[in-house]
Amino acid sequence: MALMLGAPDTPRTARTPRRRTPPPWLAVALACLGQFLVVLDISVVNVALPSMRTGLGLGEQGLQWVVNAYAIAFAGFMLLGGRAGDLYGRKRMFLVGLGLFTLASLAGGLAQEGWQLLLARAVQGLGAAVLAPSTLTIVTSAVPEGPARARAIATWTAVGAGGGAAGGFVGGVLVETLSWRWVLLINVPIGVLVLAGAAWWLAEGRAGDGRRLDLPGAVLVTAGLATLAFGISQTEAEGWTAPPTLVPLGAGLALVALFLLVEARAKAPLMPLGLFRVRAVSSANAAMFLSGAAMFCMWFFMTLYAQNVLDYTPFQAGFALVPSSLAVIVGSKVAPRLMRAAGARAVAVLGTLVALTGFAWQSTMTADGAYLTAILVPGVLMMLGAGLAGTPLAALATSGTAPEEAGLVSGLINTSRTMGGSLGLAVLSTLAAARTGDRATPEALTEGYALAFRTGTAILAVGVVLMWFWLPRRTAAGH
Repeated sequence: MALMLGAPDTPRTARTPRRRTPPPWLAVALACLGQFLVVLDISVVNVALPSMRTGLGLGEQGLQWVVNAYAIAFAGFMLLGGRAGDLYGRKRMFLVGLGLFTLASLAGGLAQEGWQLLLARAVQGLGAAVLAPSTLTIVTSAVPEGPARARAIATWTAVGAGGGAAGGFVGGVLVETLSWRWVLLINVPIGVLVLAGAAWWLAEGRAGDGRRLDLPGAVLVTAGLATLAFGISQTEAEGWTAPPTLVPLGAGLALVALFLLVEARAKAPLMPLGLFRVRAVSSANAAMFLSGAAMFCMWFFMTLYAQNVLDYTPFQAGFALVPSSLAVIVGSKVAPRLMRAAGARAVAVLGTLVALTGFAWQSTMTADGAYLTAILVPGVLMMLGAGLAGTPLAALATSGTAPEEAGLVSGLINTSRTMGGSLGLAVLSTLAAARTGDRATPEALTEGYALAFRTGTAILAVGVVLMWFWLPRRTAAGH
């Protein structure tokens, strides 16, 4: 403290504590822990939904909103969170987002009424939207562009994907050994520890040059994306042609179109449209959208197949997918080595082809499938491919952008993946439900799930073509 209150002529560098400049690995670790919590909470509540219904008296629509309240707030505020990190500081937004997320997790875990849980989940999503862009920006800011950054992004990708993969297993363990409340309360001690570590060790960084936040743009894009996400969430219950679906989808598209008009004329836009003239940014986001549309659904349908058709318990279903969780980590860690040899584009295409093979295999599922051939092998292929593809896409999306746009680009790639996942889940769930119809037999359910995986295979095939012809051949991240 004496150093901070020293004489005015003391050099600035001498007054700065060394703890404010952490080693890169520590910054990456803290950012990855934040990302893990964000992604974990997208999937961890799935196996707890039946217990939540019993504990809080929630109906079917209420259960749907336990998932959707988080996803809609997460997707709707992502770009705003990314730009706020650029203007007001990445560390500051990391702490604000994680603080909101942790407090909302505590409130949700202690909820006594259904509306309290839904409100807590929405605030969790808001905190996640502020936190998530900062995690990737902290990673890319801490490590110089090149092979080292590719490895750091691989770790970020593996931890994020692992969070989604671990959700079913963690949720199953917590529900069976403690209660549904702990799928939310478990975030509190972890969040507090990460908050303390980030407040002490992370260095602040911003590149906004004193610009103000583009409030009209922020309101329009947040309202537009949230309304679109709401419309997408309605499709499973109402169908694609019902007014409760068409009205919010139309309103969301109109708001997004108005946002683009405002941004084209703004002096300091929230999202400079010139970003999309950067081939790496536009192509990687399109590819991530398609990848998310298929990959996000894998855990959802595999968990349903294991429990509803093969009669696994929640714990057994989560445990059965552990090899898939490990596969996504392996793929993410192997990707940087392959990127140095073949380039980011080739690795993204390779990973998507591996995942496509797993989806095609899974689409042949039967009502009496064996674990080895019905879950283990196709699940490993799908997630190995996801890990291989995710790292080069994230590296391409963030390569070559100006420092003042880093948070925005990070928010954009997260938004593309989240919105792709939300849309993909809505579409594939609708297709699966339509194929199953009123039949509730294992054979009928299997037909619906198999159709979902066949559709996912087609989506990934489109992604392969897009990546091969549109992604840049090489970037610095691929050397």
